[in-house]
Amino acid sequence: MVRFHPTNQTLVGFADGIIAPNESILVSAHCDLCEQCRSKVLTMTEITAELIFEQDKGSKTANIIDNELANMFDAIVSRPSVIPQASVCTTGKSLFIDGKSFKIPPSLQRFSESVGDWSHLVGKLWQAPVSIGGKNLANFIYMERGGSVPEHTHIGNERTLVLNGSFSDGVNEYDTGDYIALNESHTHTPIAALDEGCLVFSIIDEPLHFTSGWARLINPLSHLYFKVSTKN
Repeated sequence: MVRFHPTNQTLVGFADGIIAPNESILVSAHCDLCEQCRSKVLTMTEITAELIFEQDKGSKTANIIDNELANMFDAIVSRPSVIPQASVCTTGKSLFIDGKSFKIPPSLQRFSESVGDWSHLVGKLWQAPVSIGGKNLANFIYMERGGSVPEHTHIGNERTLVLNGSFSDGVNEYDTGDYIALNESHTHTPIAALDEGCLVFSIIDEPLHFTSGWARLINPLSHLYFKVSTKN
């Protein structure tokens, strides 16, 4: 069951098309996997379109439109959470790693030709860079069973979507479909579940900054590991 979602403000911005492109990619992919957020965004989009149409006809002022939209949005987000019945994407192109095949959510399929080769980082950690355009760094990250990313914080923002499997980071436990937004105020150590590997898609502004043990030694070189794919 999906437990971690984009904020309501982020969903509104996504529905209105005003959030940053890199954030929009993750929110869209999350909606592929989360019936609850997908339903919210659809409703927000329909309401906005209807109110703008009425405004174009000159029947209402901008202030009335804004007030009605705010009231309708409050009604949407106050509804009881919906438990998705079949929310995980089961069709589309696949990634192959560790002898397994993982389906890519529809919103990420357009990047399937821009995925670089898998490379082994440390321990049970693997990475495949993805070229999404712009300056942001995007990667598929795979942790084998019990594998982990060394303790780190973030110079900028990190947004991660769990595509398959689960992991914990000393703060929360995350499962397939969960959306995680972190910044420089967060420090964590992601560790995959012992009974299965975990695949995530992550977009960061800057390379990770490792904060514990030997991993701190690779900080000067982290830009070489967490970088944009050059694959065309």
